[in-house]
Amino acid sequence: MNPGKKVFQAKAPDKGSFPLDHDGECKEFMVQYMKCLQQNNNSNSKCRPESKRYLECRMDRELMTKEDFELLGHHTALHTGKVDR
Repeated sequence: MNPGKKVFQAKAPDKGSFPLDHDGECKEFMVQYMKCLQQNNNSNSKCRPESKRYLECRMDRELMTKEDFELLGHHTALHTGKVDR
């Protein structure tokens, strides 16, 4: 270590940031979600299962912080009468 030189310390991304999937680990899920949006006039409510699978992929591969799906807008039957697939 050289005195006078700053050492770069990597840190986890800030909450709300969305690191890029450079290796395409979740590309298939993203494409399915985007196709669903196109087919449904960009209506997110009709693409909930695809959205959930995409977010789940990103969380499993540490491309985003693991969050409770309820906090991400995916509510269970208890709250909405519908169950996310």
